[in-house]
Amino acid sequence: MNSRALLPALILTGIVSVGIGLTQGSVDLSLTDIHAALLGHHRPSLQHTLIMDIRLPRVLLALVTGALLAVAGVLMQVLLRNPLADPYLLGVSGGAAVAALSAMLLGLGSTLVNTSAFGGALLATLLVFVIAHGRGGWTPTRLLLTGVVLASGWGAMISFLLATSPNTHIHGLLYWLLGDLSGNHSVLPASLLLLLALIASLPIARHLNVMVQGDDQARSLGVDVNRLRLLLLTIAALLTATAVTLAGTIGFIGLVVPHMLRMTGLHDHRLLIPASALLGGILLVLADTLARTLLLPAELPVGIFTAVLGIPLFLFLLYRSRLA
Repeated sequence: MNSRALLPALILTGIVSVGIGLTQGSVDLSLTDIHAALLGHHRPSLQHTLIMDIRLPRVLLALVTGALLAVAGVLMQVLLRNPLADPYLLGVSGGAAVAALSAMLLGLGSTLVNTSAFGGALLATLLVFVIAHGRGGWTPTRLLLTGVVLASGWGAMISFLLATSPNTHIHGLLYWLLGDLSGNHSVLPASLLLLLALIASLPIARHLNVMVQGDDQARSLGVDVNRLRLLLLTIAALLTATAVTLAGTIGFIGLVVPHMLRMTGLHDHRLLIPASALLGGILLVLADTLARTLLLPAELPVGIFTAVLGIPLFLFLLYRSRLA
């Protein structure tokens, strides 16, 4: 596809995906109902309440969360120069999960659970900052190894919390770990953070194009590699922490989306980053719609459906790298 036509096509697809998310559910609604609700007609009514108070906030939450994870995935792949990197690779989600699960077990309210998740994610990021910093700064290998070790440690702590939790709490904890978009969250702060991240990424997009070729080439062209790497890690960590706070741990969006776009021939980060935000939001909206409607009246964690998409692509990438 022509790169100039890609963004308009994604915007149009995003509008369609939002329409699907609003119309599909336990009660099917028409586009006329959606139009009337958005304009404030027939208020109050069951349709208006269902759309404005339940479905629209959830669709917007999925849209923003998917965009956050996809942009974080692009930045992490540049940061680590690893095509299989994703936002959770450095253990950010593990720190958030341990803090959030601990808050849940203590019986704290949703606001404190969200605050704990964000604080845990930032703590995990700080540990990566401190431990991985060597005499020469942060290198991709050092960051990757530190993140993998810390992620394993967080995973052990999560297993311990689950093993020692009362049976009445297990279902809720597992549901959150697999991704939960049913929470009543305001997406405005996350939307502003996403917008700031996109604005901040545009001036450095050319540097990202060079950095993927290697540190030496980037330095020869005047790029301050250590400063850029610190900026990328900070932005990616904030985006990931926010996404985990909003919806728990949702896998594969940050891995799948950048590769789907690169497979179309898009490698310029000036377009890749905004395109990833759009496609990440679209995929998560569609995945959440499936999670809500496939086994009505039951609702499945959205992470199951993102894994169904992500695992085959992950295996394909491994197979292609073996042949290269």
